[in-house]
Amino acid sequence: MLTNIIIQAAERATGVTMDYLRFIAQHSRSGFWKFLRFMPLARYRRKLPPDLWHAARIVATQVDDCGTCVQVTVNLALKDGIPASLLQALAHRKDEKLPPNVRDTVMLVRAALTGDESTATPLREALVRQHGEEGLAELALAVASARVFPTTKKVLGLAKSCSIVEVDVPQG
Repeated sequence: MLTNIIIQAAERATGVTMDYLRFIAQHSRSGFWKFLRFMPLARYRRKLPPDLWHAARIVATQVDDCGTCVQVTVNLALKDGIPASLLQALAHRKDEKLPPNVRDTVMLVRAALTGDESTATPLREALVRQHGEEGLAELALAVASARVFPTTKKVLGLAKSCSIVEVDVPQG
């Protein structure tokens, strides 16, 4: 069945099981196909550098998830060439190990998601100066779309256990 092929491909691409997609496919076939139409938005990036885009998605996912969805974002970032050392710092919230531009993006996302406008505003303005309004729009879409996955899993009751995110750092 086509839905199984799609789900298995997603599992290979992300490195984790996609039980929530199986649930949706089984119980709402039309919902499954509509959910797949959301995926291009979740992958959309044109203006922001890959390290900032992936950092924003990891941080946004950390707010709503304690493991599996963060692992997916980390795995996809590794496939996109983001250095494992940067991903380890992000996954384990070691902001002091982040380059300044990534640290500022991380702080902006956290501040925006907690409603801390006094912190978010100058960071947002700095991001716009560096990457333009389009970069800010991409950041907003990256953050919002990253949160869809853990939210979906939580509502379905499929986000019950925590897992530790592991990032392998290549030797040498």
